[in-house]
Amino acid sequence: MAYESPLTIAEVIKDISASRYVLPSIQREFVWGTTQIERLFDSLMQGYPIGAFLFWEITKDHYGDYDFYRFLDHYHERNSRHNPKANLTGEDHIMAVLDGQQRLTSLYIGLKGSYAYKLPYKQWKNDDAFPKRKLYLNLISPCEDGNNKYTFAFLTDSEVKNDSNTYWYEVGKILDMSSIGDVTKFLMKEIIFTGVYSQEQCEYAQDVLSQLYNVIHTQPSISYYKEKSVELDKVLNIFIRVNSGGTILSYSDLLLSIATAQWENHDAREEITELVDEINAIGNGFNVNKDFVLKSALVLSDFKNIAFKVDNFNKPNMLKIEANWDTIKKSLKRAFILVSSFGYSRDTLKSNNAVIPIAYYLKTIGLPDNFEVSTSAMSNRDKIKKWLIRSLLKKAFSGQPDNVLRPIREIIRDNGTEEFPLDKILEHFKGTNKSIVFTDDDVEEYLLNLKYGSSETLSTLMLLYPSLDFNNKFHVDHMYPKSKFTKKYLVQQGVAVDKIQLYIDTVNNIENLQLLAAIPNIEKQNKDFDIWFNKTYPTDESKQQYRSIHYIPDMVYSYDNFLTFAEKRKELLKTALKAALL
Repeated sequence: MAYESPLTIAEVIKDISASRYVLPSIQREFVWGTTQIERLFDSLMQGYPIGAFLFWEITKDHYGDYDFYRFLDHYHERNSRHNPKANLTGEDHIMAVLDGQQRLTSLYIGLKGSYAYKLPYKQWKNDDAFPKRKLYLNLISPCEDGNNKYTFAFLTDSEVKNDSNTYWYEVGKILDMSSIGDVTKFLMKEIIFTGVYSQEQCEYAQDVLSQLYNVIHTQPSISYYKEKSVELDKVLNIFIRVNSGGTILSYSDLLLSIATAQWENHDAREEITELVDEINAIGNGFNVNKDFVLKSALVLSDFKNIAFKVDNFNKPNMLKIEANWDTIKKSLKRAFILVSSFGYSRDTLKSNNAVIPIAYYLKTIGLPDNFEVSTSAMSNRDKIKKWLIRSLLKKAFSGQPDNVLRPIREIIRDNGTEEFPLDKILEHFKGTNKSIVFTDDDVEEYLLNLKYGSSETLSTLMLLYPSLDFNNKFHVDHMYPKSKFTKKYLVQQGVAVDKIQLYIDTVNNIENLQLLAAIPNIEKQNKDFDIWFNKTYPTDESKQQYRSIHYIPDMVYSYDNFLTFAEKRKELLKTALKAALL
């Protein structure tokens, strides 16, 4: 391994664009956020070293020996997180990046691409939740953040607004400048002669843009070592040594790199990342990652030791996983389709590990088609659902999940093709710290004190509505509308002032929550409960049916009666939950 003369950023960016720099399949995916990218550019502008890089030179006659990927330019948190395969033609040799991928990808995105991350409070499936952002530099004002000196920011087109204190310069346009004279011409046209900015601001802009030009075009900032060996074992060892000492490489990426090197007929990286994407797109979306898939593969392949450690991803084990890969994929996808049909998604399924026994069970009974909707599987689905809800509510997979996964797998294996062994699992863990058996105290002190927004609240409500078909969309609805619980409105409804805070504290409690189909919930909106109830259920029969389904006391649903309503409904919920769980 030899130290080489440093390169400029512009030189490297040009070669990345031409696929002269690529990523080996053992590399992890890009994980940096916009703040890290902005900080990297600030460090360069301040002249701070950004660390050495390690490149692996590969000649053309060895291109076919390995898989290589292009750098990401337009990162999209939902749609574009995986590197595309590189098409290597025309070059005598390429440089594969062994150390420095996160930094180089950040430079490439900042100078040639864009970054789209999800806005808070917007739905994952909403395209508008991921606006495209480019990297900009404020040429007029320094950064007010004490950690940075220069104001870099990823902005959407609509956020780029200039005024007397701001001039947002698109950082990538510096690549179009071929000399420092181009910098001067730009500044004269856009800033100095506009009459908008003070002399001090113009001088600052001159310093900042000149420094950016020098950092990208003139200063040789990319210091690197070059490895020329074509022996994969040696390169993998180097890769692990330089990446495993810090946070640059996650444990699962080390395991994935080993899998990639050991699979013979599949591309492990492509297969596993594709499966992650497919699972995360099921229903309203889930949030699994490569760790989960690798862990599931150990369990579903029936290895005795399922610990998430390098020793278990040896060559024989990886070949067995590869041989079982189609079954593993189908089992996991079918399991998540089933869990989605129960009403769970990325926001409410708080333990992905709880799905692994379901996948193992579906594999054991032969992966039946349409299991999630089949009439003949109704009783079986009910047992699986009850087990899942209990496990999530009891947080059975927190701590050391292997101590749950191993015995459940054994119980399922011994059970053969019979219905899901709920009773046997309950009995096995009874009296342990992984018990999913509920007590009176669990119901009264835990479940009946849940509030709106908790994933445990949804699971508890699911127990109360066993007949609902969650293939249809249901909402957690406030019976008495939360939006009406303001001091002004409650006083107008005759509520005593000294009770208002208690009303507000109670409105989000489970006793004021119901599961309501999406369309009726939209129609209900913020209507007062008594008005909505009497209009929606005009006959005595329909009123009684609604009360029965939703555990509603028979009374007048005025605001004055809200606390009495909450108290009586809580008692009805207690009775129903104890019947379902005890």
